[in-house]
Parts: sequence; C-alpha cells; structure tokens
Amino acid sequence: MSTNADATSPQEHVAHAERWGAHNYHPLPVVLSHGEGAWVTGLDGRRYLDFVAGYSALNFGHRHPEIVAAAKAQLDRLTLTGRSFHNDQFGLFCRELTELTGTEMVLPANTGAEAVESAVKVARKWAYQVKGVPDGTAEIVVAGANFHGRTTTMVSLSTDAAARKEFGPFTPGFRVVPYGDVDALRAAVGEHTAAVLLEPVQGEAGVVVPPKGYFAEVRQLCDDTATLFVADEVQCGLARTGATLALDHEGVRADLYALGKSLGGGLLPVSAVIGRADVLGVLKPGEHGSTFGGNPLAAAVGRAVVRLLATGEFQERSRELGAHLHARLGELDSVAEVNGRGLWAGVEIAEGRPMGRPVSEALLERGLLVKENRSHLRIAPPLVITREEIDRGVDAIAEVLG
Repeated sequence: MSTNADATSPQEHVAHAERWGAHNYHPLPVVLSHGEGAWVTGLDGRRYLDFVAGYSALNFGHRHPEIVAAAKAQLDRLTLTGRSFHNDQFGLFCRELTELTGTEMVLPANTGAEAVESAVKVARKWAYQVKGVPDGTAEIVVAGANFHGRTTTMVSLSTDAAARKEFGPFTPGFRVVPYGDVDALRAAVGEHTAAVLLEPVQGEAGVVVPPKGYFAEVRQLCDDTATLFVADEVQCGLARTGATLALDHEGVRADLYALGKSLGGGLLPVSAVIGRADVLGVLKPGEHGSTFGGNPLAAAVGRAVVRLLATGEFQERSRELGAHLHARLGELDSVAEVNGRGLWAGVEIAEGRPMGRPVSEALLERGLLVKENRSHLRIAPPLVITREEIDRGVDAIAEVLG
C-alpha cells in the first residue's frame, strides 16, 4: 500500500492530495513541512511569513513551546476517556476558562461549527423551558454575510450562495437581517425568538466591525424581549482583536459565547460554549454530548492557552501591533479601505489593482502567506509576530498591488 513516505517532492505531495483528497479546497501551490512562531518552511526548504495563522487557530504561533510542552506531558499520561468518566484536566480547564472570561459554565466541544451548533441547541431548549416558546417554533435571528461554519445547519443560516448551492433542504428556524442594522434586528425579534446570534467581528465578510453602539442596542433589545444574545467568537475571540473576548471592546456581555480555533493552541481542535450557568444548565445527562469534547489532551492544551492569555501579553501585542499594521496598510495607495480590529485586518483593494487568487500567488512567490477573499485580503498573523516582520509583509503587499 502506498504511504506518505513514498512522496518525496512537493509536486508528488500535491499530486497525491489532488488524486486522493476531496477537492473542497484549492490550496496555494506550496507544501509546508515545518513551522515555528510566525514562520513556516516548505518541503523545498524555503521559509514563508504566515499572515493567515490558520484563520486565527494559530494566535500563539506555530508550535508555541508552552502549549507543545503541555501536550507532550499529557500524551504520556492520558488522552481520551469519554465523558462517562471524570479526568483530572477537564474540571480545571472549565474553572480556569470561566475565570479568564468572566463566565459561569463551560460546555466542551471540538470544532467551531460544533460549538455554534451546540449554542443553537441550548438556546432553543432554553426558549422552550424558560421563555415559554411553543415547542418546535423557536427562531434564531442571525446577520447576513455571516460565517458560522459549514455544517448543514450552519449553511442554513448563511447568505453565501456558494455555501448553500445544492446542499438543501435547509434547517428551518432562522431569520436573517443585515449586519449592524439594529432597526432590522428589532423588527425580526418576536415572541418566538430564542436568541440573536452574531459575530462581534465578521471575518469572512472582510473583517467587518459594526457601527459604534450597535452591540449595546443588541444587548438592550435582548433584555427587553427575554431573548438570549449569543456571540460567535470562534475567530475573533481569545486576544485576536486586542481583548480576551472581542465583545469586551463594546463593554457588552453575551449570554453565551462560542469559542474555538485558538483555544486548541494550533495543536488540535478544541472548542466550547461558555456563558451563564442558568442557560447552559438546561442540559441534562443524555440530552447532548461529544465523545472527544473535554478529553484530557484537549483540556490540558486548553489550560495552557488560558495560562498564556491570563498574562494579558497577547491582548496587548494585538492592540499595539494591530495599530501598526492598520497604519501601514492605510498608507498604501493600492488599498481602498482597511477594516478590522487589533491584529486582524480586511484590506479592500483599490479598483484597477490586482485582485483575487493571483495576488495570493504573487505574495507566495515573495515568501508571504496571505489568502484572498474576492476583492479583499484577510490578514491575521500570529500574535507572536514582530513589528519588523509586519513591515516585511506589508512591503510585499505594496509591491504586489503596485
């Protein structure tokens, strides 16, 4: 039987992926084999500066030594039990994560989409048990141009045609309103509304931050109508925007938060729903579960991530380096607009300049990993990046865009 060891050149690895892997991605033509900090190395020995960071899954860089050490130590002890038994990492992980985020309870999961789906389930059950919504009629109000994952339920609430085409029938129970439009949101919330589900920053849409005061009005609306506010912080949470939770910038608290990506430290999938104990408390044994959710290895890695965030270093780095990144990008004539917050930027390319995949390919040739999205670039380097490395990346973008 053929094995990965049979492939020796980058071309062979690409050929294997194209022949044996489903074509649900269109990767850039590079085969990566090593990573450290903000840098990765290709199979050919060439180094690349990472301006993608696994869509924020690598907030702490590639192979952060403290996170790797925690994983190695746990690998020598216990990796999986299933939730039919207690383990000596999970309870501590829950306590430490709630202390970091100022929440009350943790529901563990694996992927970001799973966390958001779990929050949807909890919100519906809460609506039936607490709000008194008739069974089977609960609605979730979401924003257009959202990205909450690729499962059937998550694409049911998406407005992205590519995400929806030929994947129906779709899960009912969702209403979509424009992002940042509080009047439209107010009109959509009714007596059957279980929750309002929003991203504090819309990453896929171009790292979009809503108008100032929007989330304060969302919070007030939810309070006035006995509706839950659920924040999807899978991408924007855990220091990416310069705060532990992106919603902290608004001085607003959600009832539930979905976390993922960087909660696994770039090592393995770890996600969670965190929030109010009286809301998550509607779940009873046997009603919801996950074989790998809360496993000892994931919990040990999550605890290492929490320890790093507890110092405040990464939140500060995101704020300070993010200000530099945005300032540098804003100076480029080839850039029409820069959106975002912290060390996260959506770069709208000026009309008449190169756009789309050719830009990412040209940057790859210059040793920079960036992923395009229609007419903008989404930039989210690891939070361990230096000011000089940011300048190096922006200089490459300026050269390619002209």
